[in-house]
Amino acid sequence: MSSLSRLLYRTFSTSLPSTPQPKPLASKSLSTDLYRERNLKRLVQKFKKSSELDRFRTKTGVYEDIVRRLASAKRFRWIEEILEDQKKYKDISKEGFAVRLISLYGKSGMFDHAHKVFDEMPDLKCDRTVLSFNALLGACVNSKKFDRIDEFFRELPDKLSIEPDRVSHNVVIKAFCEMGSFESAISMLDEMEKKGLEPDLITFNTLFNGLYGNSRFSDGEKIWDLMEKKNIVPDIRSYNAKLLGLALENRMPEAVKLLEEMGSKGVKPDVFSFNTLIKGFCNEGNLEEAKQWYIELGKSDCAPNKVTFAMLVPFVCEKGDFNLAFELCKEIFNQRCLVDAALLQLVVDRLVKASKVEEAEKLVELGNSNGYSRYGLKLPSDK
Repeated sequence: MSSLSRLLYRTFSTSLPSTPQPKPLASKSLSTDLYRERNLKRLVQKFKKSSELDRFRTKTGVYEDIVRRLASAKRFRWIEEILEDQKKYKDISKEGFAVRLISLYGKSGMFDHAHKVFDEMPDLKCDRTVLSFNALLGACVNSKKFDRIDEFFRELPDKLSIEPDRVSHNVVIKAFCEMGSFESAISMLDEMEKKGLEPDLITFNTLFNGLYGNSRFSDGEKIWDLMEKKNIVPDIRSYNAKLLGLALENRMPEAVKLLEEMGSKGVKPDVFSFNTLIKGFCNEGNLEEAKQWYIELGKSDCAPNKVTFAMLVPFVCEKGDFNLAFELCKEIFNQRCLVDAALLQLVVDRLVKASKVEEAEKLVELGNSNGYSRYGLKLPSDK
């Protein structure tokens, strides 16, 4: 290329305006806008509009949040509106997308709608495998349709040529536990073994929650032994279930020992672990031990939560330790922990009755400055 040619090339290359590129729709900003929208009717409209964007339809967490908010407000008609609207997109031919709709309907307690999506899948050119079968079982559990789950588990696999897997059995075990059919839940272990399926940690934790949590401690111990024989290592959920079982049996020294065992095996206790011990000692009427485990909770990496205060504050008041009750309430505000206003009012009333009016006034002041004024937190009129 001659020097003149190069000069002309550079001139025209730099002088010609570049074609403006369209800005891509920002699915992230759409999600943020939805999270901030407080008007539920506008939320539904915005969600449907956002769903037109391919990338937005990959955001499972946004779908979960929006449907949860609508379900909390009992706007089930709007849940149906936004989820049925999803069927017009090409994604519905993908099993994972259909499973999302089944699961969201199930978590909203709208089982008939979840079942309808499952039945429609062939017409929507979407294959049904064990994945969608498990979603249907899960919808049964979340919708409390326990009477349907055994029927589906026994009949659908043959009809649809689906082989239930370990997840299928785990869901059925959870259903039996929630129904209180613990023998049926335990018998599923034998059924799994006959099919060559090994139970996993989720299997055992599901059984532990059902057995230990319903005062069937000896049955829980048998399952624990089986877990150890299978060389499955218990996790924090396993230990927390067992801690609860011991607390329900009023075997608090053993519960304390189990917490120590957790530490020696590298399993760090969480707030549920400490709350279980606090609750157990409250039930025994042992104020000193309940206080001590509240202190231990404070020393750990965990922070007390709403459950901690809901257990401890009334118990401390009952025992007449109003100074501690006052300090606990101050900690509630320090932690910015949202508790029922009635809990704070209880302490105010007890402080006044114990002639600790100054502390009661301070508590009302703290409560009102922390957003509790709308709940009518105040000193008793007869103070």
